[in-house]
Amino acid sequence: MAEESLQLYRLGLQPYVPVWHAMRVQLMERGPETPDAFWRVEHPPVLTLGRNARNEHLLAPGALPVVRVDRGGQVTFHGPGQAIVYLLLELRRYRLGVRGLVELLQDAVIATLQDFGIRASARADAPGVYVRGAKIAALGLRVRNGCSMHGLALNVNPRLSEFGRIHPCGYPGLATTSMRALGARAAPATAADRLEAHLADRLERARDFQEMLPEELVRALAVGTAGRSR
Repeated sequence: MAEESLQLYRLGLQPYVPVWHAMRVQLMERGPETPDAFWRVEHPPVLTLGRNARNEHLLAPGALPVVRVDRGGQVTFHGPGQAIVYLLLELRRYRLGVRGLVELLQDAVIATLQDFGIRASARADAPGVYVRGAKIAALGLRVRNGCSMHGLALNVNPRLSEFGRIHPCGYPGLATTSMRALGARAAPATAADRLEAHLADRLERARDFQEMLPEELVRALAVGTAGRSR
């Protein structure tokens, strides 16, 4: 099925934990015929810590939920105003390794920002995308048996003050920025449209828009609802 299209799901605003659990289920249950997919989402405010995250990089979480997860990297903030795309891919179909996937994600973000008149770049020592030294997009991945989950978050117009609660991505003093702060007035959905297009182009796949939520997410949300009702 090497030439099949990517399934594109638009999840809307969803709590972080059910989406994470649904990605884990999808990764564990994948088979040779499982289609690849993008899950586009926004999350209510949450701080997440990757596998290598150190607690000293969590400065002042306040009332924000803190979730330790299975992606690579350190600590980051997710919240409304970000364009988040999770990539559930079998990397062998694209002849990609982890390094190649990281470079592809960074290139797609840089091209997206260029569409809005923002000149950005990657750094060899720290995955992500930067504008004049300030981080505008964070990457975090998990790869198991050659298949990926998690993905990237582009700051369109989030509350940048929330990044003051952490050392972003484990770097004390690292500045963060957003498209809005740099003068681009695009809505998160508009930026996400361009980001999806650039990602699909680099993977050389058409996009197949799905009208329903992923079945794994429906199951995860049902489990959470049942737990709250007890």
